Amino acid sequence: MASIKSYETDKGIRYMVRYRKPDGGTTTKRGFRRKLDASRWAVEKESSKNHGAFVTESAGAISIGRLEPAWMAKQKTSCKPSYMRSLETTWKTHVRPTWAARQIKDLKPSEIQEWISDLSERRSASVVLRSVRILAGILDDAVRDQRLARNPARGLALPRKSVRAHAYLSVDELYALSAACVDGKGHRHSGDDFQRSVLVLLLGTVGLRWGEAIGLRWRDVDFDRHRISVRVSATQVGNGIVVGLPKSWEARTVVFPEALDEPLRRLGEGRGADDLLFAGPLDGHMRQPKPKDGSWYAGAVKRAGLKPMTVHDLRHTAASLMVRSGANVKAVQAQLGHKSAAMTLDIYADLFDDDLDAVGEAMNAILLRSALIPCSKRPAEAA
Repeated sequence: MASIKSYETDKGIRYMVRYRKPDGGTTTKRGFRRKLDASRWAVEKESSKNHGAFVTESAGAISIGRLEPAWMAKQKTSCKPSYMRSLETTWKTHVRPTWAARQIKDLKPSEIQEWISDLSERRSASVVLRSVRILAGILDDAVRDQRLARNPARGLALPRKSVRAHAYLSVDELYALSAACVDGKGHRHSGDDFQRSVLVLLLGTVGLRWGEAIGLRWRDVDFDRHRISVRVSATQVGNGIVVGLPKSWEARTVVFPEALDEPLRRLGEGRGADDLLFAGPLDGHMRQPKPKDGSWYAGAVKRAGLKPMTVHDLRHTAASLMVRSGANVKAVQAQLGHKSAAMTLDIYADLFDDDLDAVGEAMNAILLRSALIPCSKRPAEAA
């Protein structure tokens, strides 16, 4: 059991707690102004020993900056290069300046909450959530290493990401966008323009992610079965390309419409099986255009008379066309490479609203045939 003793200081009487550690050694905690505070602290320490949550004072005397390299190295085992770059930038810009020098034992939930609130006023929700993920993740490791009893960065109020409404193109609008892929000088038949035109059609009908599309090689295309094997994703990191597995970490096979046969075959003339479908300046790959003036994509959107939209909106368009064609949610999930049908429904719930109408009509028909509905409400029987 812990013992409490008083001692004299220049500022008056203080109390210290002498207690036994789980390893059998003894140590003290000094500086309590009141015996009651020392007693409460001693009870908490004894409780933490009984529940396996004991932490020595010296264990928490380590800075966030000292613990960050190990946490960041761990992320590399599960995060893609592009996201790793975002984590490293966020650490250097938003987390390190405030927390790197602070010892973890001194951190309080209130000051972390204040930091979150201040950051939320200046940065997007995505940046804030990524910043908190880094700080909280480092402290989670400290808890597991028994440097902290609990994580002060957990259970705090966080901003919510705003969900942007999806942009869905009709078939006519998709073809108009594809036709508008010119260089702005009227050279409709240049090689780059035709390549971009085919890429827009592929993204808008098949639903590939940008990195998946620009990573395709001609050996991945099966014209007989109208299938494309999605084996890799080419992710732009800085001014280079990192080729890895698709976002779901699994290769998959998708179908492409027969209407793309002719443009795809034309695009592949003179190319070998190992050549990329869509060539560009980044290690042989295309550079992803930004939704702003100056990019070939922004120019095509403007010339087609469409509202500003991102390249990723073409993936949303493909999803909408699949649903309109009668595809069920499992088929859409497989085509898009989502982890689950639930994820597909969460993202594209608005596309399945008509299904709810069909459910309501079918349920109504069942009830009308049931004895639970008064005869006067049933459909008239055929004479």
